Amino acid sequence: MTNVFAFDTKQFDTAQFESMFFAPARAFAALSVDFTEKMVNAQLDATRAYADTNMSQLRKLVEVKDAEGFKSFLEGQQEVAKSLTERVQGDAEKMTALQQEFAQESQKLSEGSVKQAQESAQQATETVSKAVTASKAAK
Repeated sequence: MTNVFAFDTKQFDTAQFESMFFAPARAFAALSVDFTEKMVNAQLDATRAYADTNMSQLRKLVEVKDAEGFKSFLEGQQEVAKSLTERVQGDAEKMTALQQEFAQESQKLSEGSVKQAQESAQQATETVSKAVTASKAAK
């Protein structure tokens, strides 16, 4: 009886295994890390900008000493609101662009892996065909 789990690992081409499995996995992992880093940095930048704006507004509010100063503060809030709205829109567009870039790069990696797998399968089929032909000729 043959043990189906006993196989010689030397028969596998490690370079082919590397190129078909590990290289694409590493490329996708690197892409994911880069994407995550960009997203975290964008979020940190946005958070810092929002916090700076809030602190600035709090400082201005603390400096209000009379009704005229309060009126001036409130009038300035319209500009702050407009500025924050523009910032939020810009941040959303930035996040969307990062996500689209990640999706496109992921798709390119996937297409490359599929193409490489198809080429390897075709080469294996040709090799088997040649071996079968040679085997028949030897008989």
